[in-house]
Amino acid sequence: MARLTLLQLNDLHGYLEPHPELVRTGGGWRFEQLGGLARIASIFAEARAEAKGAALTLDNGDTFHGSYVALQSKGEALVPLMNALKIDAMTAHWEFAYGPAGFATLAAQLDYPVLAANVFRKADGAPAFEGRRVFERGGLNVGVIGLACPIVDKTMPPSFSEGLRFEIGVEECRHHVTALRDEGVDLVVVLSHLGFPQDVQLAGDVDGIDVIVSGHTHNRMHEPALVNGAIIFQSGCHGAFVGRLDLEVEAGRVVSHHHVLIPVNDHWPEDPEMTGLIDAAMAPHRALLSEVVGRTTVPLHRYAMPSAPMDDVLLDAIAAAADVEIAFSNGWRYGAPVAPGPVTLNDLYNIIPMNPPVSRVDLTGAAIRQMLEDNLERTFAADAYEQMGGYIKRCRGLTAFVKIENPKGERVDRLFVGDEPVDPERVYPCAFVTTQGVPKRFGTARRDLPVDAITALRRWLSTNLVGDRPRPESIVVV
Repeated sequence: MARLTLLQLNDLHGYLEPHPELVRTGGGWRFEQLGGLARIASIFAEARAEAKGAALTLDNGDTFHGSYVALQSKGEALVPLMNALKIDAMTAHWEFAYGPAGFATLAAQLDYPVLAANVFRKADGAPAFEGRRVFERGGLNVGVIGLACPIVDKTMPPSFSEGLRFEIGVEECRHHVTALRDEGVDLVVVLSHLGFPQDVQLAGDVDGIDVIVSGHTHNRMHEPALVNGAIIFQSGCHGAFVGRLDLEVEAGRVVSHHHVLIPVNDHWPEDPEMTGLIDAAMAPHRALLSEVVGRTTVPLHRYAMPSAPMDDVLLDAIAAAADVEIAFSNGWRYGAPVAPGPVTLNDLYNIIPMNPPVSRVDLTGAAIRQMLEDNLERTFAADAYEQMGGYIKRCRGLTAFVKIENPKGERVDRLFVGDEPVDPERVYPCAFVTTQGVPKRFGTARRDLPVDAITALRRWLSTNLVGDRPRPESIVVV
């Protein structure tokens, strides 16, 4: 009987230190101080010692993007820290925000490979990354197949995918599983950034997978899913949790498994070496990021589907900057919660680390309805491979009553601006941030304003207390 320990870090989003996180309990939400790479280093060290060398540490990506220190260095500030964690392999998503060339520069500095079997060069159709690698651990040969996030060339800015083509990865995964089995590996592990619904469908479509280490959708899975012989697990986001899966393997077959979702809390000592690396990365920015720019009386978060207090603040700020009533942003998942109290500049960069310009566009009522329908389909498509969104698009200045169970194109039941039904022919001036807020195919008179999102947030917070008046939901599920 051979044993193997799989350790997972997914969707770190550049969070180096402990931060407030919302944890759901039977009595509601509560804040806990979770995360921090110095604690994660201790968790990994203890698990590896217990596994006596039979451990494999995998990172699902969304690692080098999402915080101020990550963005201002194009991810490079995190390289020494991730190398110190002794990761064995990663796949990717927001890393492509630095462009394919920028990500290649970043990846070349890592002590471990980027695996992405579903990414190809447009010029010649050749794989852009290594698709699989075999690791020997505890006498087992473990084949790891990487699948990057497939939406990079579909819903994200064109610069992210210049010269590259992204596939969902079903055929590529099937090819690599067959090749690995032919090579005689003991286990096949898929390191995926497709998202949990997609990974469930993938497990059903591709035979021969033993484990799917899942990412992208930020699921805090206390129990793994079992689909077509594959064990699927995922471990939250922001480094607040680490996933551990212990396997017993006999004759190339998993005969038992034990999974635990490990809270990265103060139970774990901070590794001194990692603490020093974090301090070196953060020291140039601490004074800037600690500036208090406002206050909130309510928790700010993105841990809800129809709307989220964090995005309500962003929408109010960009609407004010653009002098309009209606505003849109993407349904992003990342961004650690902000507890009631002071709001710092660091919090603003966690809300929208890209700091794009505030933009304006003229949208007809018909275009608004169609944009919402498209977004709802990408969020709730019956075919999981067609789900390409985060959460529902965030909106301000309108109210949409939607029926999630309705078929494609028929989910928006009623749509209002104020008390008036939206007029399909009327043109409504709207604010937005990034092309994910309002895709380029919608609207006219699109233009960037001479103010960025962080400046808009600072201005709005300087004269407004968050939570001082009730905010009606813009998307109402009926």
